[in-house]
Amino acid sequence: MVDREKVHALVREAKSESLEEKDILINTLHKVQDYFGNYIPVEAAEIVAEELVVPKSKVYEVLTFYTMFSTKPRGKYVIRVCVNLPCHVTGGREIVQTLKELLGVQFGETTKDGLFTLETTSCLGLCGVAPVIMINDQYYGDLTPKKVKELIENLRSGGDAR
Repeated sequence: MVDREKVHALVREAKSESLEEKDILINTLHKVQDYFGNYIPVEAAEIVAEELVVPKSKVYEVLTFYTMFSTKPRGKYVIRVCVNLPCHVTGGREIVQTLKELLGVQFGETTKDGLFTLETTSCLGLCGVAPVIMINDQYYGDLTPKKVKELIENLRSGGDAR
């Protein structure tokens, strides 16, 4: 069950912080997703539509267009793997294989402990340090399977990914 009053408060907070009208929906969805832990429940999305006086279809359009949003629960750490050519040819295949083996999941899945969700993404704009992944809002480049193992082990032990 979604705490409706909390969602209303998050929308009001985003409205007060947004400098431009066009930023309100995306800023609100970020706040709601942060509150719920990397996803936005459908009921919360409907409250956002009501509070912002926009059609539900507009909210769902934004939720489904941008890969940073999700309507299904994801792990504490969302790992996005660049699958574009520069990352692929500089060792990206090995990075993907290492992640899948370490986490025991495929793309679009979350580990049983709820810590990690593995996703693909298009170019992250860091081709000069390919292969690249993004863990939540942090980028990691010049990756090797060894570096990836260290990142995951550090996150599992409660540290940060650095």
